Amino acid sequence: MKIKLTKPQYQVSTSNKRFRVLVSGRRFGKTFLCISEMMKYATKVKQKIWYVAPTFKMAREIAWSQLKDMLHQFNWVDVINESNLSIRIKKTGSIISLKGCENYDALRGVGLDFLILDEFADIEEKAWTEVLRAAIADTEGHVLMCGSPKGYGNWSYRMYEKGKLDPEWDSFQYTTLEGGMVSKEELEQAKQDVDIRTFRQEFEGSFENYAGSVYYNFHPVENVKPKEIDWSKPLHIGLDFNVDPMSASVAQIDKDIIHFVDEIVIYSSNTDEMVEEIKNRYGSKIKIFVYPDPACRQRKTSAGGRTDLSILQNAGFTVKCKARHSPVRDRINAVNSRLKSAQNKRYIFVNPSCKIIIRGLQRQIYKENTNIPDKESGYDHMNDSIGYLVEIVKPLVARPMDFKPQRWNMKQKQYGV
Repeated sequence: MKIKLTKPQYQVSTSNKRFRVLVSGRRFGKTFLCISEMMKYATKVKQKIWYVAPTFKMAREIAWSQLKDMLHQFNWVDVINESNLSIRIKKTGSIISLKGCENYDALRGVGLDFLILDEFADIEEKAWTEVLRAAIADTEGHVLMCGSPKGYGNWSYRMYEKGKLDPEWDSFQYTTLEGGMVSKEELEQAKQDVDIRTFRQEFEGSFENYAGSVYYNFHPVENVKPKEIDWSKPLHIGLDFNVDPMSASVAQIDKDIIHFVDEIVIYSSNTDEMVEEIKNRYGSKIKIFVYPDPACRQRKTSAGGRTDLSILQNAGFTVKCKARHSPVRDRINAVNSRLKSAQNKRYIFVNPSCKIIIRGLQRQIYKENTNIPDKESGYDHMNDSIGYLVEIVKPLVARPMDFKPQRWNMKQKQYGV
């Protein structure tokens, strides 16, 4: 059985440099390439091979099933350990292991022959500099770093640039379209779901400048329109639990349009007081959906040992929140994509009376030389409440992309185990 790689994948695979950096758009086929590369190194005797993702859960979800499937098809599997995600290869005795980097200190003390850092821009730089770089030192092991770019302020950009200058390094940059897995028509559809900067980053593999305004797509005229509350339709309330202040953005939704019609800010407050204010303003007859900070599942801003989630549910609200926080960047991109899509369509509007929402969207900026939003100015609380709502109601990519999987039964590369 043979492996077929696309031309860009083949270019990365055949580079003889010790350190390789690949930045690409989504659906390029990075996981397929990573597994192909691990199999290549596993043909040698007693190799220690690691695939490292930002978290152990991500490693399992991204690569584990596909890795097992590929190795079984080649009849390479000797022993599988499902609990620690490792596989020993027949004949060579090489071991492929999947790891998470959320506690990178636990990865110390192992010598590696081949290391993959997947979505490495979402891995802390110290995981590489303080732990994993040393793991390939005595073995003179090889490294493949890959993922989507995350801006010039991220350490992934420095690694990419190093690949252009250092003779031991090599860098590659490809768009989703160059990957050959997604059609032009599908990418045109994707432009409806994301803003232009996010499209360039996520689908064109472009490093973007995150200096300046966080919500750069907000326009104080085009995104601001008056609207009265329609008491026959539900209210959708994004909620940030910061005690000082508690912040709520209140919207109504009509098909693809999210229109913020009101805002609530209460200083030195708690969840009980916010619930009381919501009920006083809107009564009990209108249906209310609340989209809180996911920390509400454990957080307690009121007395009595009750979680914020239980307080909201007991108030009769329908609560929708994620099990855990999304990356901040994903929430910001989701909001920017609705403020103005890559096709120049606007899907978020704000009532002129919502002065705090307007001011926050206009004024929150990034910390200097980073892609981290500034939180010192206080504009983040209301903006976070908007993000919690939008990321659930209109997530970054609202529908699955048409993805053509790669196959294993074609020519181009053959491993002889």
